Amino acid sequence: MNVDFIIVGQGISGTLLQWFLHQEGQSFMVIDNGSDRASSKVAAGIINPVTGRRYQTTWKADELLPFAVRTYGELGNFFGTTYLHPKSVIDFFPSAQARNIFVERVEAGNAYLSPYPDQNDYNPYVHYDFGCGRIHPAYVTSLGALLADWRGWLRREGRLREEHFAPELVQPEAEGVVYGDITAQKVIFCEGAPGDQNPWFRLLPFAPNKGEALFIECKDLPATHILKKGFLLAPLAEPGMFWAGSSYAWEDLESGPTEAFRLRTEALLDGMLRVPYKVLDHKAAVRPATVERRPFIGLHPGHPQIGIFNGMGTKGTSLSPYFAQQLVNHLLHGAPLTPEADVSRFSRLLSR
Repeated sequence: MNVDFIIVGQGISGTLLQWFLHQEGQSFMVIDNGSDRASSKVAAGIINPVTGRRYQTTWKADELLPFAVRTYGELGNFFGTTYLHPKSVIDFFPSAQARNIFVERVEAGNAYLSPYPDQNDYNPYVHYDFGCGRIHPAYVTSLGALLADWRGWLRREGRLREEHFAPELVQPEAEGVVYGDITAQKVIFCEGAPGDQNPWFRLLPFAPNKGEALFIECKDLPATHILKKGFLLAPLAEPGMFWAGSSYAWEDLESGPTEAFRLRTEALLDGMLRVPYKVLDHKAAVRPATVERRPFIGLHPGHPQIGIFNGMGTKGTSLSPYFAQQLVNHLLHGAPLTPEADVSRFSRLLSR
């Protein structure tokens, strides 16, 4: 079988790379084992332009957000559905100090922050003593539905092999790469967290961490916005369902959901909500984060037949659309990559 590209992985990064390759008329074969522990299948798909306790605007937010809105809209049109749901983040200040920092950012002109117009609006539902602010725009992406719809399309088109990828079978050649019975111009690894074990890219400064989330039913809580009070509570597509998370752990990454997280998050929910809720599920996954908190995108300096699209960390939903198209434009048209994301910044390391 001859194709233009072999794509390893069908998380959100792999899916969006495949989407833009399809838009360019490129042929590809996707190899993905369908693991339920992939971080894209556990994440809430939140796009939030502000981060941290000091309300800093996220990297490249002004470019990433409109591009993500357009891309998820185009995918929705392709499948006749809606994947991106506009929201605001309602931030319930945990202290007067946090409120003051928020006000300072508003007064300094941060366009994503504003006072919430009715400070008593959430009194029937949430305990809060220091008021709340609004982060806007923000979005919740139906990642599960998008990934499932795209996987179904791959199956129908004969572009998916549902199996474990064996990197030792990759044979780089002068004009491309061979993997089993597949010959391609290039193989692009979109593996997510397992990327730190990839024989061509394992020297990169990955910093994988585990995140956990509770999936709860809370029928009396409005699903209008994403709520934040020490953690995020995001409405899901099914009415009355919410995602509560997340956490960061750098040890025991493969230990799965922990009782400590569940107890801590239930205590936070008890302290936050005035309305009853029920925990329905508890999941964990390892995120493909990096030391620099910047992606790894591009071709291996010693093996230009082999590429990587990985390292999105907690921002995969917002970073992947923009950088997937950028990588496709680089591969097909020689367009430059963003220097902070270009894997060539590690050429010396990868050349060892």
